[in-house]
Amino acid sequence: MTTVLVTGVGAIIGYGILRSLRQAAQPLRLIGADIFPDAVGRAWSDDFIQAPLTADAGYLNWLERTIVVNRVDLVMPGIEQDLYCFAENRVFFSELGVRVVLNAERLTQLTADKWLMHEELKRIRSAARIPSFLAGEYSDLAETLGTPFLLKPRKSYASKGLVRVGSPAEFAACSPELGTRLMAQPVIGSDEEEYTVAAFGDGSGRVNASIALRRRLAADGSTAKAWVASPAGLDEVVASLCAHFKPVGPTNLQFRCDSSGWKLLEINPRISSTTSIRTAFGYNESEMCVDYFVGGKEIRQPLLKQGFAARYIEDRVVYDRDNF
Repeated sequence: MTTVLVTGVGAIIGYGILRSLRQAAQPLRLIGADIFPDAVGRAWSDDFIQAPLTADAGYLNWLERTIVVNRVDLVMPGIEQDLYCFAENRVFFSELGVRVVLNAERLTQLTADKWLMHEELKRIRSAARIPSFLAGEYSDLAETLGTPFLLKPRKSYASKGLVRVGSPAEFAACSPELGTRLMAQPVIGSDEEEYTVAAFGDGSGRVNASIALRRRLAADGSTAKAWVASPAGLDEVVASLCAHFKPVGPTNLQFRCDSSGWKLLEINPRISSTTSIRTAFGYNESEMCVDYFVGGKEIRQPLLKQGFAARYIEDRVVYDRDNF
């Protein structure tokens, strides 16, 4: 039986992966790990191990012991911090002889800093690039980008730290970090027309499987409501970007559209927080990871269900013990 270690199972991606793996066709032994002993992901784990912080000096030693003792076949990062930690330590996993869900090295490096991605899109003259700036006065940026415009963290996810600037005073509060931590962008499209696309690649530049969802965001930047969608022209843009970046495994691309066409908000080289919704519509990318990284199988487009999904707060309760 294949043993899968999923990290960060107290977070929406981590427990979304576990819930999806529970629906896999093959039996799996699932080990959940999290820094909190009461992480809700324990409810979908066969075994749970409390983890140190990813930044802890002893983290890799803990990870090695966990992998060896439990005979782990596949490691799946469930939080952003683990993704980039694992990417910096590819040799570590290779020497242990364990598979890990990691995207192409170049793509992972570019996505770690949105300015680097912007510069790469500019270099290849991608029509999906959103014009971005690391410097400028309010008046110049407002004239170029329109108002309000965005100050966007170069290193963030789920819209965290995003600031809409509509006045000189709002700009002045953030301008010292423009260039170092923030970059300026125009507002693209509307909040009602944002799309999240999951694509699974094999490193050749081909899109083996994909699903597009139109979505509405929650306050924390995750997807609150989603509709399975096939908007005109989006598949072609996704195919063009994947042909260049050659993703490996699960990859998340986020878009909005303006008068000039589809614009790329960001690429996340990983499973995203909408994964459990995708699974409900027939796109189980977590199971695809087991098939591809462990089984060596070619991933093919699944038959998708059409529909709508809404997230809501749910309780997970146990009565016979004080933890999951």
